[in-house]
Amino acid sequence: MSATYTHGHHAAVLRSHTWRTALNSASFLLPHLQRDMHILDVGCGPGTISADLATYVPQGTVTALDYEPAIIEQARSLATERGLANMDFVQGNVHALQFPDQTFDVVFAHQVLQHVGDPVQALREMKRVTKPGGIVAVRDGDYAAFTWFPDNSLLNKWQSVYCAVATANGGDPEAGKKLHYWARQAGYDMARIERTASCWVYSRPDEVEWWSSLWAERLVKSSFATTGVERGVVTMEELQKLAEGWREWGNSEDAWFSVPSGEILCRI
Repeated sequence: MSATYTHGHHAAVLRSHTWRTALNSASFLLPHLQRDMHILDVGCGPGTISADLATYVPQGTVTALDYEPAIIEQARSLATERGLANMDFVQGNVHALQFPDQTFDVVFAHQVLQHVGDPVQALREMKRVTKPGGIVAVRDGDYAAFTWFPDNSLLNKWQSVYCAVATANGGDPEAGKKLHYWARQAGYDMARIERTASCWVYSRPDEVEWWSSLWAERLVKSSFATTGVERGVVTMEELQKLAEGWREWGNSEDAWFSVPSGEILCRI
């Protein structure tokens, strides 16, 4: 059931995670929120989405949960900075949530199930702590479906290496296309699940520079590099070459990159 978090919390990773907002990462959920709902954000990371969600439920609460205590403190600091009094923060494991049955109106997980050892058990737990009539909402990327222009052989290699490292770490980098399948295995009513997809696109010069530089750095300095080398999937020399590929792609005036994610919105 255990898995190693592929990305870790290096500064280059957090530059990406702190870019995320409720609008660009949870738009499929937002129309369903009511002002007095109680929300659990599983795998909250630095808390930018959690903090945004708290503004949608001013008469409710957001409980931000993560496995890593240090990143919870970063989320707590963000909430304090924004003056949000309707948030609380919990260290926990999605495979065994510490909350009673039927605690929350909404349970949300963004880019989480691709990194856990047992996504079906995670979904069972998310369902268990959701009230009847509530919602479980999940969004995850599908790395095999990432696409870009112009073609770059080193990015092709990066895609296959990333998927191999994530799999070796116990995760599933193609989670986005499997969310509904895992939900069925977890006992959800398939007739009550909305299945959608959305994507981030990086195409403006500032977006391309940001996206290419953070991946070039992540490849050689984050936990991705450490675990990939330790598990014998890739060498540091190969990672440095892949980083060069990202910089090369980022220097193209025609650069374009798409990151698709699958989404499920489950009525309980």
